[in-house]
Amino acid sequence: MKTLHLLRHAKSSWSEPGLPDHERPLNRRGRRAGQAIGRHLVDANIVPDLVLCSTSLRTRQTLDLILPAIKPPKIVLDRQLYEASAARLLDYLKELPEAAEVVLLIGHNPGLHELALSLAAPTTVGALPPRLAKFPTGALASFQIAGRWAKLRAQGAAVSGYLTPHQLLPAA
Repeated sequence: MKTLHLLRHAKSSWSEPGLPDHERPLNRRGRRAGQAIGRHLVDANIVPDLVLCSTSLRTRQTLDLILPAIKPPKIVLDRQLYEASAARLLDYLKELPEAAEVVLLIGHNPGLHELALSLAAPTTVGALPPRLAKFPTGALASFQIAGRWAKLRAQGAAVSGYLTPHQLLPAA
């Protein structure tokens, strides 16, 4: 059994309008959410063998906030994960080493949300927000996958958890 966690980066800042999208940092709310996600990962005993992370500043900062909680043995920063489509992300996951039992992917919408909906088995897809709803910043969707990464397919994973920073943080 494999476990896949899909984490959308925490809330980013739009305070510098001319800043390239790839270089947008987290805002204060995003930093708080990242810390809360890190605490949740500890509480839920989520310890990935492998972390895959987009190279955007906001995904790397999200990773930095959760790293003390997960201490993964391997981290891969990959530009291909930035703005990747669901189909590209699925192909990427199919290439993972089979030795990786628990994988955390930190990425972006819309690809991440579409991947989550695509992977979810029909009996568990209701645990995720529907296609026209939000997969908010900092949302974490978790899946159980029977079989090999190379055989991963649409509707081939059971949603085992879904949460948002709103559920973890007290109202501001």
